[in-house]
Amino acid sequence: MFAIIQAAGWPIWPLLFASIVATALIIERLITLRRQRILPDGLVDKVVGELRQAAPTPEMINRVALSSPLGRVLAAGLRNIRSSREIMKESIEESGRAVSHDLERFLTTLGTIASISPLMGLFGTVVGMIEIFGSQAPGGSNPQQLAHGISIALYNTGFGLVIAIPSMIFWRHFRSTVDGMVIEMEQQAIRLVEVVHGDRR
Repeated sequence: MFAIIQAAGWPIWPLLFASIVATALIIERLITLRRQRILPDGLVDKVVGELRQAAPTPEMINRVALSSPLGRVLAAGLRNIRSSREIMKESIEESGRAVSHDLERFLTTLGTIASISPLMGLFGTVVGMIEIFGSQAPGGSNPQQLAHGISIALYNTGFGLVIAIPSMIFWRHFRSTVDGMVIEMEQQAIRLVEVVHGDRR
């Protein structure tokens, strides 16, 4: 493997760096975007149960906010529980936008790596081809040596595709996961608003 990296030339080093960054981001997002961590089961029911027993206290609101991203959204509503339905929904929406932004953290970087890795690989191949043809003697060339040089130059393109394909798959998966979680958070927060304002039991 190290021999291939050496043979592919200096353009493969940015690709190696991109592969390390992409792998780290994928692992980090897989850990962070676990459903139980973002949308704990029964959190809304627990909050509603506490509200039916007593008015929300600052300690209770802080506990809910620190429990999860969904808790942050619900806590924003609880802080405005004595306000009108519109103000309560508005505060929930503002908090929801901030939470959504946090959930999408690093996804732009991962998408960028997925997009530019094939181009970086192609650039490496072009550089390799220029070096190969530039080193050929004017009087003739060895076809076997030329073929070997071209195969080495193509390592860059191949490696770029190896990075881009899983990065694109995970980027699309994470985007879909975040979109689904945000919609579910909105639904659960609206349920809290309706319970508080007497529209739902």
